[in-house]
Amino acid sequence: MDRNELISRAKEYIQQEKHDYFRQEMENLLAAENWDELSDRFYTQLAFGTGGLRGVIGGGYNRMNPLMVRRATQGLAYYIRENSGSENPSAAIAYDSRRFSRDFAETAARTLCANGIKTYLFSSLRPTPELSFAVRKLGCTSGIVITASHNPKEYNGYKVYWDDGGQIIEPHDKGIIEEVRSVEGDVPDMELKQAEDAGLLVTIDREIDDAFVELIKSYSFRPDLVKERGRELKVVYTPLHGTGTMMVERIFSEAGIQVISVPEQREPDGNFPTVEFPNPEEASAMKMALALAKKEKADLVMGTDPDSDRLGIAVPDEQGEYVLVNGNQLGCLLEDYILLSHKEAGTMPPRPRVVKTIVTTELQRLIAESYGAGTYDVLTGFKYIADLIKKFEFTDEDYIFGGEESYGYLIETEVRDKDAISAAFLTAEMALYNRSLGRSVLDHLKDIYSRFGLFRESLISAYFKGQKGLTIMGDLMERLRKEPPERIGSRKVTMIKDYLYGTSYYMEEGDSDDNIDLPSSNVLQFFLETGAVVTARPSGTEPKIKFYASCRSAAGVPLEEAEEDVAAQLEEIRKELESWIPD
Repeated sequence: MDRNELISRAKEYIQQEKHDYFRQEMENLLAAENWDELSDRFYTQLAFGTGGLRGVIGGGYNRMNPLMVRRATQGLAYYIRENSGSENPSAAIAYDSRRFSRDFAETAARTLCANGIKTYLFSSLRPTPELSFAVRKLGCTSGIVITASHNPKEYNGYKVYWDDGGQIIEPHDKGIIEEVRSVEGDVPDMELKQAEDAGLLVTIDREIDDAFVELIKSYSFRPDLVKERGRELKVVYTPLHGTGTMMVERIFSEAGIQVISVPEQREPDGNFPTVEFPNPEEASAMKMALALAKKEKADLVMGTDPDSDRLGIAVPDEQGEYVLVNGNQLGCLLEDYILLSHKEAGTMPPRPRVVKTIVTTELQRLIAESYGAGTYDVLTGFKYIADLIKKFEFTDEDYIFGGEESYGYLIETEVRDKDAISAAFLTAEMALYNRSLGRSVLDHLKDIYSRFGLFRESLISAYFKGQKGLTIMGDLMERLRKEPPERIGSRKVTMIKDYLYGTSYYMEEGDSDDNIDLPSSNVLQFFLETGAVVTARPSGTEPKIKFYASCRSAAGVPLEEAEEDVAAQLEEIRKELESWIPD
């Protein structure tokens, strides 16, 4: 793109952008003749993908800013008007603590109201799961959350939900994308006061909070235990400068559980000054909470990401040192506790179902089977779990629990996205239950391993820099399809699942079966003779590929011996995977 075109696009943006900060930022870049930066901001347009928008905050068409939010919302408004099935469609909007989140939320609200769509806007920041709940509670056609989840501070985003409270999937995702692409020129806008006076804008607050809190407490399996012994549990909690403080502190306080929030990370702050990545999956993000827990001799450490849909925990071992529990492990603990509680209370439905993603540990399937529950696999992304819950409404199957390895869990069906708030409350109850049996959370985990075998997982992410990155990544996946490995390390590959074509290929027999009933996705899974599984999954939005490895030992093998065996398997697989990745 030559300089004249850059100048033209920058001036066009300045003319259309109504927010002073972003307009001034672009004017400064033009005045400084910062051509490299201007090129990066205009060489392409921030794409509205299958879930919405996500990008670096800043002026320009390749950035997150009010103009791009207005255009995305106008496209959404077109789609809502055509597909709501109602003469009076409505939408709910929530936002997290990231920079400009409130501005983006109000921008979206003004655009929806200008299109005659009644809009419910939260009075202040709220967790993402509460937005999902609000969409269903208020009977909305759609919902929007302004968040970039656990991305670095430079980012913000825009996620879209449909009337079931789940993130958009087919056909809505593609339909909305088409409408967003059609938006050109000026976008309708309405001042907030004018929208309020017209009855198009409604501020929501405690009425949704109270209902959300009561919902979460209603999923307690042992309310009497919590009431009687909740005060015995000491929890250290960090919201990582996000939205979780109000809800977590309130629910725990009402339950009588002592919660101590990390003071330096308690207040919302989109600059995330104490962490590089506000992600409880990262050990570094939990560092301050772990230090406070050691000082307070806490029984449980918890952390949620900025929009409070992911939960990470740590628990003390026998020596009093805190051990981080990963996403697969906590998912198994919660699943086992939920199923055991239903069994003991006699409340197990006739056809209970657990839902997990294809890269989540197979241990969850074994746990489910031991209680007579079935398991469904879905593609990566909680929207697919939400879609399955919706389908269960028309069958005799009952959703019991769902989760993914990346620290996302869902207990209740009234919410249709991962919910760190309800997961935190149930985790505390599960810890109390273990305490009442005279064992720790780690003892509970060891018990699961003794029953089903030790499972361990590893993740390797490969980044491909430059414009050729996507091509290199595509070539790698194509090579794995055309020349699949017969072995990974010293272990034979017995089966390959190709989710792009919905096919399972059996190596020894040399034949295949079209038996994968999931949406097409560029994912390959290799199943080894030891029961290990290796998954290759490229990103659809950036030149990055993730390799997931899951290994297991046989049930009944002493834990120390199993640890050594599984660690050796993972190391061998890691070396093999690294040899696949081009330099």
